[in-house]
Amino acid sequence: MTNRERFRAIAKFQRPGDLWINDIFWQETLLSWVDQGAPPQVTNGLYRGQYFGFDHGRETKEIISGLVQVPYVAGAIESYLAIPPIVPQFEPKVIEEDENTLVILNQGGQTVKVFKDHTQNMPMYLDHPVKDWESWKEYKKRLDPDAPERWPAYWNGYVEKMNTRDYPVILWVGGFFGFLREWMGLENLLYTFYDDPNLVEDMMDAVLYLELEVIKRTVKDIKIDQASFWEDMCYKSGPLISPDMFRRFMMPRYRQITDLLHKNGIDIIFMDSDGNLTELIPLWLECGINYLWPLEVAAGNDAVALRNEYGRDLILSGNIDKRALIKSKDAIREEILAKVPFLLEKGGYFPSIDHLVPPDVSLDNYQYYINTMREVAGLKKIPF
Repeated sequence: MTNRERFRAIAKFQRPGDLWINDIFWQETLLSWVDQGAPPQVTNGLYRGQYFGFDHGRETKEIISGLVQVPYVAGAIESYLAIPPIVPQFEPKVIEEDENTLVILNQGGQTVKVFKDHTQNMPMYLDHPVKDWESWKEYKKRLDPDAPERWPAYWNGYVEKMNTRDYPVILWVGGFFGFLREWMGLENLLYTFYDDPNLVEDMMDAVLYLELEVIKRTVKDIKIDQASFWEDMCYKSGPLISPDMFRRFMMPRYRQITDLLHKNGIDIIFMDSDGNLTELIPLWLECGINYLWPLEVAAGNDAVALRNEYGRDLILSGNIDKRALIKSKDAIREEILAKVPFLLEKGGYFPSIDHLVPPDVSLDNYQYYINTMREVAGLKKIPF
């Protein structure tokens, strides 16, 4: 069985007890671990996967359809942020600089303030590129699905490379609330839902058209195992818009995308959204979205309760409280044993920390977490 086949079998509840584990990290975390004795190559994704015994998939990141990882400013700071899939991108530049901070126009057209020494922290957003219909009409030109920069120039070779992978291939299919928030800013977007709903509809329709065209062209040539949305549309206590607004603005558009995915045999459909997801889970399921991450514990998400409530309708990932890894090995073990044996045995669960691993998690604690996971799954420990 290839890793690709194994991934699909776990997602379809056909391999109870099987451990498929992966995590993502703040760059500061990895650099701190090098100082603590990890090999310097741990900052490289492929090496890191081997070092920690990760399983992994391959995103079609060369197709510009989801969040794009770009440097803040080339050569200025070694840090990256994600921007929505616009082409061409804005030319980044430093607007202001002092001893501790930079004010930057980034590639997404946002003006942000960042700390030089803590560039992985959330930036302060000072300005956004879309403010009204006029600015939107200009920005919208960057969402053309036929723009040559959106597609790998070596398409035939790219298709062959993707189709001969022995691990799952993942296509980003965008996000509606998430992209609009990046373009307008959260407060401006929330007001616009009420003050100018037609503008919100037009922006979401532009995203919808882009993603439908990307899916059609991609699935014609490439075997996709998972499609992924990104929204980040919840906070600690619940969603940032009401379920009624979700049904009006987002559900019909989600359904167009998931219908197309289902027609092409893609039924593992992932949602990355932080915060408390409780009110939106049944709505996402109604839309055909059936796989959730990161299930942040501090926001009240409980993977065991979700498995009991939704059974095999929902694929789960995450929900290992990052705060336990900060505390102690006893706390790590308690957190894992309270959840992972049950969730693995039920199936349809991909363990991970409930967001990026923060820099206050020590290398020793993270290694203990990995080996405790492996112990639960009956696998040999890694001799770090």
